[in-house]
Amino acid sequence: MFELTGQVAIVTGSSKGIGRSIAEHMARAGAKVVVSSRKAEGCAAVVDGIRAAGGEAIAVPCNISDREQLRNLVERAMEAFGRLDILVCNAAVNPYFGPMTRMPDEAYDKIMNSNVRSNFWLCNLSVPHMEAGGGGNIIVVSSIGGNQGSGTLAVYGMSKAADFSLVKSLAIEHGPKGIRANCIAPGLIKTDFSRALWENPKLLKNVEEGTPVRRIGMPDDIGGVAVFLASKAAAYLTGQTLVVDGGITVKEPA
Repeated sequence: MFELTGQVAIVTGSSKGIGRSIAEHMARAGAKVVVSSRKAEGCAAVVDGIRAAGGEAIAVPCNISDREQLRNLVERAMEAFGRLDILVCNAAVNPYFGPMTRMPDEAYDKIMNSNVRSNFWLCNLSVPHMEAGGGGNIIVVSSIGGNQGSGTLAVYGMSKAADFSLVKSLAIEHGPKGIRANCIAPGLIKTDFSRALWENPKLLKNVEEGTPVRRIGMPDDIGGVAVFLASKAAAYLTGQTLVVDGGITVKEPA
């Protein structure tokens, strides 16, 4: 039920953190993986690790804000493996931390374009190949921030809320073609992207004490969820957002 043997997966932002875990987990499940992020060296290191473990992968560096680079990413995957079954839109940015009233327009544009428009572009570029292959799976890595207000990460949260809506419409539009689309909304995960949060001792203590499982998440807490969503085990699940946060959003307020 959880095998991905013979399938081809593109995973953006997969040189480290959550994306790397997803790429590695999918490779272990049998998928051929296209590892992608901006830096070629980081991609190559992940590919080397997958191959050393007996998996199959290639590296295709890509800046998600550039539509032609996204097009090249999909074309390289097709050239290498001849099909595309799984797309994981994981790459995201957050160049600003602070109140909306002081947010520069450039930071707003960068967040919304990279976190929303790039996913929109990449899904549209990928769907025709999935349809030609008989179906596929789109997974967007969002955040619990999409369900919450924030005094410091408001626009990032807005971009992540857009992911929830995006997969609903993708599910409706492409479900008849055999293509499913779902979101993963992680809580606080120990990655470089969230370093400013978990390196703050007070904040980390509050999160750990406020989370039912009494810890923050690790990248591998997300990798297996992505495999589930891409597998036959989730064949009747589409247009949904799975919250993976250790239970912090369901905890009774103090």
